[in-house]
Amino acid sequence: MKKKDLYKKLVLGLLFVFPLLVYLFFASGKNNFAKLPILSEGVAELPVSKHPNAPKLQDQISVIGYWGGSLENKKAEALNLNEKIYKRFYQFNDFQFVILVDENRLSEVETLKNALKEGVGTDLSRWNFIPTKAQEIKAHFASLKVPFNLGKENSTPYVFIVDKNRNLRGRNDDEEVGTLFGFDARSVAQINKKMIDDVKVILAEYRLALKIYNTDRKK
Repeated sequence: MKKKDLYKKLVLGLLFVFPLLVYLFFASGKNNFAKLPILSEGVAELPVSKHPNAPKLQDQISVIGYWGGSLENKKAEALNLNEKIYKRFYQFNDFQFVILVDENRLSEVETLKNALKEGVGTDLSRWNFIPTKAQEIKAHFASLKVPFNLGKENSTPYVFIVDKNRNLRGRNDDEEVGTLFGFDARSVAQINKKMIDDVKVILAEYRLALKIYNTDRKK
């Protein structure tokens, strides 16, 4: 067989096989584009703030944390979340971080913010630290309806994804724990392997819904 004929057959073969491979790739990855399961509904709105531009959970995709009064121990967690999640997604207009902190620890909040700004100077406009009372932190955490409790000083290393309708989102088929309610901010591995993917999924879900809505309006 001449080299020219062999070349033609290889090209024709690739033209036939390549679209099939592309189809199989996307078909096998369909679960990556599924909606992130709702694990509980009716997460409470944030405690009332006197600040005119205080954030709300409604109509926002939020990563929410409860750091209470243990802010001196939160630098590593804050940096992990900042590097792996916040910097990757903060430019989405409807995405935010919300951290509930003890209203008596505001000086430590400023110390944390300065640590986050170090180096490249992170834009912290979507890092929201909400100063509030201990009872309000406990009440809000309880509204998540997760099977664990706040620890010392009303703090937990876990952060949670709350959607625009104030539903807790997570995994109900995690290979390690079954139902994954939140993500351990101390664990770079968990953030890399699970949280990044889950934030991508929920952002894609809302982008797809918006695209369908806009398409329907044009009809």
